[in-house]
Amino acid sequence: MKISLSIVLITLTSSVLFSHCQVPCGIYDDAARIKQIQEDITTIQKAMKNINELSNNKTVPQDLNQLVRWVNTKEEHAQHIQDVIMQYFLAQRVKPKNVNDEGYTKYVSLTISCQKIIFHAMKCKQNTEVSYSEILLKEVNLLIDSYFDDHGKLHLNELMSK
Repeated sequence: MKISLSIVLITLTSSVLFSHCQVPCGIYDDAARIKQIQEDITTIQKAMKNINELSNNKTVPQDLNQLVRWVNTKEEHAQHIQDVIMQYFLAQRVKPKNVNDEGYTKYVSLTISCQKIIFHAMKCKQNTEVSYSEILLKEVNLLIDSYFDDHGKLHLNELMSK
């Protein structure tokens, strides 16, 4: 009974601790979001490769089944990138600035960078050429360079090496 109660408590509190919503809770891990986006891009690239390979054999039912699954996987990961950029970075982390405010130029740069990521994730949905995912990765790296300070980049590198 105690073990079951412990499991229920851990499950309930872990979703509260590690999930993120638009409530002003102050729990942010920007580097973890970027790591997940980079993993999404790697998955998109693998899906594109497999879609292209499986498309050569259009008559084997098992290959057609796998082809559909890879297309769905590519779509899901591209959508996840768009969701994280829109719901996390744009809605919560990149704070709006007025033209005369300090940091306005950086705000504009970050907003444009986020929009480019959303756009290139959409292009990954529409295509199977790996070059689209490479452009997406380049845009994410540009966001990293402008968004993170040296401490944030160090944290991201440590997270990526795990």
